Amino acid sequence: MITIALSKGRLADQALDLLEKAGYDVSAGREKSRKLILEDPNTGLRFILAKPADVPTYVEYGAADLGVVGKDTLLEEGRQLYEVIDLGFGKCRMCVAGPAQLKGKLDTIPNKRVGTKYPNITRAYFEGVKKESVEIIKLNGSVELAPLIGLSEVIVDIVESGRTLYENGLDVLETVADISARVVVNRVSMTMKADEIKPMIAKLKEQVEIMNKAD
Repeated sequence: MITIALSKGRLADQALDLLEKAGYDVSAGREKSRKLILEDPNTGLRFILAKPADVPTYVEYGAADLGVVGKDTLLEEGRQLYEVIDLGFGKCRMCVAGPAQLKGKLDTIPNKRVGTKYPNITRAYFEGVKKESVEIIKLNGSVELAPLIGLSEVIVDIVESGRTLYENGLDVLETVADISARVVVNRVSMTMKADEIKPMIAKLKEQVEIMNKAD
């Protein structure tokens, strides 16, 4: 039995679609119920439906053999996993954003305060990449509010279309990382269940290549 942890919502649906195209029977994963564990012994697949932030944890500790989760979650959680495939969907960017007038002037602001849901990514970017110490303010929602009310000069957040930023007078100042859905594998499972997992990875990679050619 292979156990796959999926991020609830659109990402899970896209992952199931891809597995189906790769030749796997994922009907158990599409079952309409309130169950959080869906399995079919006949197909040898078990699906765990979890919050995105929990998927890497389940995989690292072996509760799941594989997981499908966004790169943003992997960067923030920093779990010990094998990241094996960039699935190419769920694309967006992790960005530093703030008032449009700060564009090109971010490095001139000393002692910056940064509002974000992603403190680990933010710290790694400013301290590791930009070699700059900043004050990080952890927020859980409506991060765009922070610079509007003077809580922080800038924010670090996921940007898809950028519409919410622009409607609030904010703009992308710098790109921290490109984000998309990734397949991760438990380190022990990669060895102990290699006969099942490696063919699955190969088939998924083949489907991703087909999708990329179609684009």
